[in-house]
This record gives sequence, C-alpha cells and structure tokens, in this order.
Amino acid sequence: MASTRPKRPRNPAVLLLLALLQLSLRASKINCATLHDNNTDALWLQAFRHGIKSDPSGWFSSWNSSANHCLWPGVRCSRKHPGRVVALQLFGLNLTGRIGSSIGNLTFLRTLNLSTNGFSGRLPPLNHLQKLQVFDLSRNRLHDNIPYAIANCSSLREIDLSRNILVGKIPPKVALLSNLSLLRLSRNNLTGTIPPRLGNITSMRRLALAYNKLTGSIPDELGKLTNIWYLALGGNRLSGGFPGCLFNLSNSLQYLSLEFNMLSKELPPNIGDDLPNLQLLLLNDNIFEGQIPASLGNARWLQILQLGNNNLTGTIGEWIGKLTRLQYLSLQANRFTKTLPSSLGQLTQLDTLNLGNNKFEGPIPPALGNLQLLSYLDLSQNNLEGNIPIQLGSLTSLYKLDLSSNKLTGKFS
Repeated sequence: MASTRPKRPRNPAVLLLLALLQLSLRASKINCATLHDNNTDALWLQAFRHGIKSDPSGWFSSWNSSANHCLWPGVRCSRKHPGRVVALQLFGLNLTGRIGSSIGNLTFLRTLNLSTNGFSGRLPPLNHLQKLQVFDLSRNRLHDNIPYAIANCSSLREIDLSRNILVGKIPPKVALLSNLSLLRLSRNNLTGTIPPRLGNITSMRRLALAYNKLTGSIPDELGKLTNIWYLALGGNRLSGGFPGCLFNLSNSLQYLSLEFNMLSKELPPNIGDDLPNLQLLLLNDNIFEGQIPASLGNARWLQILQLGNNNLTGTIGEWIGKLTRLQYLSLQANRFTKTLPSSLGQLTQLDTLNLGNNKFEGPIPPALGNLQLLSYLDLSQNNLEGNIPIQLGSLTSLYKLDLSSNKLTGKFS
C-alpha cells in the first residue's frame, strides 16, 4: 500500500513568483495579439505603396519595417487605438501609379488626402471606410464613375474629386451624407443633371460642380442650402433663367459662379436686395438680356462682378458708384448704350475695368483718373468721342490700355 505523505506548504515567495510569471505570460499574449491587429494597417499601407510607380521625392524611402508605420511620413495613427491609421496625407508629391484597393481596408481612416499627384485608374473602394471624414483625391488623372458606395461613408464632411477625368452622373445617394459641408466635383467630365436631392444636405457650405457637362436647369431644391456661402456651377450647359431659389440664401451666399452656361431671360429686379452679401458674382458668357437691375448697387460687398458676353442692354446707371469695394468689373461684349456714368470714378479699388465691345457714346469721364490702382482698362469698340482726358495720364499702374475703335481725339500721355 502506497504511503501518503503530507504535502509541504509552499513558500509564499514562490507562490508570488509563480503568480507574477502567469500574469507576465498573459500580458505578453495580450500584447502580441494587439500588436498583430495593429500591424494589419502596416500591411495595407505596404500594399498601397506597391501600386506607386514613381516617387520622385523619395517619400517612401522610410516606409520600411525598421520604423513603426505610425512614424512613416504622411501617416498619422490614433492615440486611443494605437497602431490604427486615422490619416493618410500624401498630397503634392507628384506620385504616379494606381490607388490600390488596400486603402479600403484602413477602417479607422478619417482623412485621406492624395491630391495634386498623378494617380490614374479608378477610385479606391470605400465600402468599409465608415469613419472617413475628409476624402480629397483632387488634381489627379482618375478616370471612373463616382461610386454609389460613397454614400456608405456616413461620416464624410468633405469630398474633393475636382480636376480629374471622372465620368457619368452625380450619384443622387450623395444626398444621404447628412454631415457634408464641402462637395467639390469641378473640372471633370460629369454628365446628367444636378440631383435635386443635394438640397437635403443642409450642412453644405461649399458646393462646386463647375466645368463639367451638366445639363438641365438649376434645381429649386438648392434653395434649401441655407448655410452655403460658395456655389460654383459655371462652365456647364445649364439652362433656364436666373434661379430664384437662390434668394433663400440671402444671409449666407457670398460666392456665386454661373458663368459659361446657357442661362437666359432678364436678371431679377431684386437681385441686389435679396443677395446683399455677395462678394463675387460671375454671370458672364450666358444669354441674359434686358438691363442690369439698379438694385445690384445694394450688393455693396461685391469685389468681382462679371456680366460680359451676354445680350444685356440699356445704360449703366450711377448706382454703379455704390460698389466701392469692386476690384474687377467686366461688362464687355453686350449692347449697352448712352454715356459712361461719372460715378465709375468712385470705384477706387478697381484693378480691372473692361467695358469694351458695347455701344457706349459720349466722352470718357475724367473721373476715371481717380482709379489709381487700375492696371487694365479696355474701352475699345464703342462709340466714344471727344478728347482723351488728360486725367488718364495719372494712372501710373496701367499696364494695358485699349481705346481703339472709337471716335476719340488727342493722345494719351
């Protein structure tokens, strides 16, 4: 029969040592597991790097295993979730190649800025980037449709895909991005109409769809964007009259660009009263007709006013002198008549004044000599007559003066 010996009580110091060893082993397992999860972002970044064909500045030379990926140039990681990439900013580096699908696996990404490079091919998949807030791939050579999956990025605040070669229509589902404050799709080859549902994004502050191939009218729903200050729709094939819905934006709208379209009819008589905060108004190269409403003189914050190349008629009233902040005034290639208002001499901030190719008559107002900042003055192709005012000789900043094709006498000195 086997004898049973009583167990010796273990030394408390030994027990403590064993407990510490067990805790250490558990901690090392936890750390290893966390390190493994965090390293997956490094793998996705390396996969992205493999799609780069040209790196003229050698930006990626330090993207290697000798340094933690959170220290790689252009990469920023989360403090709350160590090792998880929250920002990838590689803009203005003249990189070429394709943006690989691995970018779509950086699920903690909040900022993706690859702008001003030479990337080509398609847009990266966005399905899993639900934390993404800033998406900027502008100034590349990307050739693709805007994916409907962009609506899955519900945290997006800024989208800038301008100056690419994007085609197709603007996805109406973009309107589901309720936090969006910037949507810039200008200078692509987008077609179709402006989705009316964009008016549902009431957080929008800047909307730029200029210089595409968009058609149809400007939807009334844009009048619901009461926080918007920048609206650029120029350089398309938009038709209809001046959009009255924009008068709902009187408290916010400062920049309005509708140039190079097919907009027609008369300008609303209340345009200056209902859009008093405008600083820039571009309506040139359309088919607007009738007179310029005198109410425009009440838009006293205007700095740039372009109405050239339309079918505008009538006279330019003395109200123009109220726009004392104007730096650029272009009314050329219309059918304005009668004399030039002497109140033009009150626009002392003017750098450019282009009134050429109209039917103005009478003398050049001597008050133009007050425009000491003027560098460009074009009064050509009118019916102006009389002596060239000697006051123009005091315009020492002028680098271009065109008085040709008039009935003027005297010399400019």
